[in-house]
Amino acid sequence: MILSSYANSSVEEVASTGSGIRFFQLYVHKDRNLVAQLVRRAERAGFKAIALTADTPRLGRREADIKNRFTLPPYLTLKNFEGLDLGKIDKTDDSGLASYVANQIDQSLSWKDVKWLQTITSLPILVKGVLTAEDTKLAIEAGAAGIIVSNHGARQLDYVPATIMALEEVVKAAQGKVPVFLDGGVRRGTDVFKALALGASGIFIGRPVVFALAVDGEAGVPKVLQMLHDELELTMALSGCRSLKEITRNHVVADWDHPRVLPRL
Repeated sequence: MILSSYANSSVEEVASTGSGIRFFQLYVHKDRNLVAQLVRRAERAGFKAIALTADTPRLGRREADIKNRFTLPPYLTLKNFEGLDLGKIDKTDDSGLASYVANQIDQSLSWKDVKWLQTITSLPILVKGVLTAEDTKLAIEAGAAGIIVSNHGARQLDYVPATIMALEEVVKAAQGKVPVFLDGGVRRGTDVFKALALGASGIFIGRPVVFALAVDGEAGVPKVLQMLHDELELTMALSGCRSLKEITRNHVVADWDHPRVLPRL
């Protein structure tokens, strides 16, 4: 899983829940000493990589947040920032989150920061938010150990392409030098299958977990993961794939209005 800098549970709390592969999604603040502290805490907590958020030097215009004057309820805080006077999002006349990000996030973020992060941690740096071949090449040149194809849940920029539409371009540009992951838009096991067929090394899901929590709390999460697993397994069987390695580009038709899976015998 990937834990955000802005999660309501700290890296230490999440690490205490047991074993598992975890990445830390980093938002780069203006205070670089603070950033270094966060990275080192994640490293000490056993996280395996840093996912550098590259697509949010400024927050997109989230109109629902503005209309609702979004802020955190009093019983929730940004746990990784507790004790630093940065754990709460103040109420404002528009979006409290937008104001928080505008005040804290370093808008000068650039490819040089991938190299800077490498000077403060031995963890691999994945760049999250890549959607084009050009940025894929720049990320690799900067020293990225992996790419996460993501449009930030389509909440940053209107009319941005779906991640499944951008995936193959990124995979081709990476030329096998680094793994490419897909994040966003996955609702079915067939979506997982299509992403693997187009070259993804792995798939992250976000909203299905939130939906599962809303429906059935903690018990809902393993249920939704099992549903995705079962749907993927069935799709593989009906496509003639006995293992993940047998899923190839030939199993999908890239009609971007509706990418299709080709059944095989």
